[in-house]
Amino acid sequence: MMLKWLPEILVGLLPVLMFLGALLYMDSYKLVKLRTVILTVVSGALVAWASYFVNGDILSLTGLDWVSFTRYVSPLSEEFLKGAVILVLIRFGRIGFLVDAAIFGFAVGTGFSILENVYYFVSLVARDAGIGTWIIRGFGTAIMHGGATAILAVTCLNFLDHPSKRGALALVPGLGLAYAVHALYNHAFLPPIYQTFLVLVGLPALLMVVFRQSEKSVGAWLGHGFDADTQLLELLNSGQLTDAPLGRYLKTLKQKFKGPIVADILCYVRLRTELALRAKGILMMRENGFDVPIDQPTRDKFTEMRYLEGTLGKTGQMAIRPMLHMSRKDLWQLYLLE
Repeated sequence: MMLKWLPEILVGLLPVLMFLGALLYMDSYKLVKLRTVILTVVSGALVAWASYFVNGDILSLTGLDWVSFTRYVSPLSEEFLKGAVILVLIRFGRIGFLVDAAIFGFAVGTGFSILENVYYFVSLVARDAGIGTWIIRGFGTAIMHGGATAILAVTCLNFLDHPSKRGALALVPGLGLAYAVHALYNHAFLPPIYQTFLVLVGLPALLMVVFRQSEKSVGAWLGHGFDADTQLLELLNSGQLTDAPLGRYLKTLKQKFKGPIVADILCYVRLRTELALRAKGILMMRENGFDVPIDQPTRDKFTEMRYLEGTLGKTGQMAIRPMLHMSRKDLWQLYLLE
């Protein structure tokens, strides 16, 4: 029985997975880990499962007809739930650049569309839905889900990169764009085959622009950040901190913390800077086709850094922030190593 429906199953599920694989292949810096992508796909499937119940409750409460509900309400609830996964990834430093935002966003949509298509397959198989239905769902609807959430992730990250636009309001434009794409698709202004064609043409072009811009951003960040970290490390190792801004700041800390705590702060700054340089070096090697393993000394530095974080506590870590690059990208690079 399954062999009979194998073409429909493959057409319904494979296109979105192949598209996600292509995005991973295009990532020359290898910014994302395959394990994290797989977990994100699973999270997207869980979101689809949750949205089934959420949409059912909303439909019951509003009393809307099915067509109006799918055009105006379900796109918002589904993109909101998918966007929640993206927010968690950004919050915990798993997303640093537009490339990984696009990949993780598409991964969430991939998981969502896979479970949704499995549900539709079980529902429609008894009605003997033709291969055309699964071409539309596999190449159109599934890619749309991934693309809409990729747009949400990229837009949110782009707004969060501007200090004046940080906060909850920075997430609204991304959600609005994802909702617009999803709702327009559900309106079906064009015949389904034409909509599918537009998705297959428009989405790759958009993501190509995102990848090119992000590649430039990563390169600029690596160059500037490598120089800044090198200068800081040279200053720390020179022993000539007295006249430098860092030395003057340490003098002010001596008035608030005991001597051993100030020494731990200096040690922590050195460790963070060394690890940041290591992460940037790994990205440069990856961009040139070399896969560099994490050696034991690097792991030992992480162990020591985590120990110092526990020793310093919240207050000590807050005092360190002016001395370090504490942007989202710089926190992300530590995740890259860890």
